Amino acid sequence: MRVLVLGSGGREHALVRSLAQDPSVSALYCAPGNPGTAVLAENHHLDPTDPLAVTELAVRLRVNLVVIGPEAPLVAGVGDAVRREGIPCFGPDAGPARIEGSKAFAKEIMEAAGVPTARAFVCDDAAQVAHALDAFGPPYVVKDDGLAAGKGVVVTLDRAEAVAHAAGCARVVIEEYLDGPEVSLFALSDGEHAVPLIPAQDFKRAYDGDEGPNTGGMGAYTPLPWIPDTLVDEVMRTVVQPTVDELRRRNSPYVGVLYAGLALTSRGVRVVEFNARFGDPETQVVLDRLASPLGTLLQSCAVGNLTPATRLEWRPGAAVTVVVAAEGYPESPVRGDAIEGLEEANAVPDAYVLHAGTALNDEGVLYSDGGRVLSVVGTGPDLKAARAAAYEAVSKITLRASQHRADIALRASEG
Repeated sequence: MRVLVLGSGGREHALVRSLAQDPSVSALYCAPGNPGTAVLAENHHLDPTDPLAVTELAVRLRVNLVVIGPEAPLVAGVGDAVRREGIPCFGPDAGPARIEGSKAFAKEIMEAAGVPTARAFVCDDAAQVAHALDAFGPPYVVKDDGLAAGKGVVVTLDRAEAVAHAAGCARVVIEEYLDGPEVSLFALSDGEHAVPLIPAQDFKRAYDGDEGPNTGGMGAYTPLPWIPDTLVDEVMRTVVQPTVDELRRRNSPYVGVLYAGLALTSRGVRVVEFNARFGDPETQVVLDRLASPLGTLLQSCAVGNLTPATRLEWRPGAAVTVVVAAEGYPESPVRGDAIEGLEEANAVPDAYVLHAGTALNDEGVLYSDGGRVLSVVGTGPDLKAARAAAYEAVSKITLRASQHRADIALRASEG
């Protein structure tokens, strides 16, 4: 199998790493990729949101499968273009990808499918925003209706901040606040059937103790020893399969990974958001634990051959990923600082480094080229050991004024 992965972040490095371990994958390409994916795959520089450029590359490389990592290419219709050429594609067409591209559309689908979620108002002007904020009261939850790279949500007690965020968006969805811890669950779908991956939890706030602004994610871990044993089955029955069924009923079959961000509230499970792709940084820990061949799984989805009897195999133990971010992240990350110590970090037992926002200069020096620069993954027989491996590897890395959270998986590892 010849596979092309689109994207250039830590999620894509994790996907490439997992695909490289699948014996059925004979050739592996990444576009545009990063210095980390270049070690495992052949990078090709192009705009991954350009349907024509991606299709031409896939044809030229004679790939059997295109895997779309980020959300922007999905919403841009890259999946549609690839499928028109007869190439199997893992990632939904632009129509069903609106489940992430538009929060309002996601709410419409959930209402039609009977999926439990927060009550919400879709607001197009200041008067509607004021009415919605009055209706729900604080904490205020204001979401940009469109794509915002994981940073379009404000949860605040400050009404002025909520109003300001809404004013900066063309359209917003304002929701009731959902109490309780959050869980991420990915499910693979072929448009009719779906199978779950293991749950994970990520850390959205920039600083320890869940303080600071929302980010794209500062770390993640799996397994979650504190969730009910019945949770995955419940979510597949009440959230994932009804959503897949509703999109199929609309002649818009969902082929790819459906990310369900969940809140375990005092009133039961509620959907916080849907994403149309693997979530980052949860992907890093979930794929680390996956023992089933990833390429085979993704191709089964792409060609409509995923059966309800599919059972995935998982490695025992735990995985923790810690994001090393650039100075100023998330508001105004500083780029261009040299990164050192990766060889030492990768030499730490049971740990490895995934590239997220990195690049090489003309002299071959690795430097920061994004907000979230690296994902450092630690593994072990339990969360305590996995945390220790991850943070030991983080300690080996030098990046001027970099930041990372020190409390990823801490509470879970302490029981």
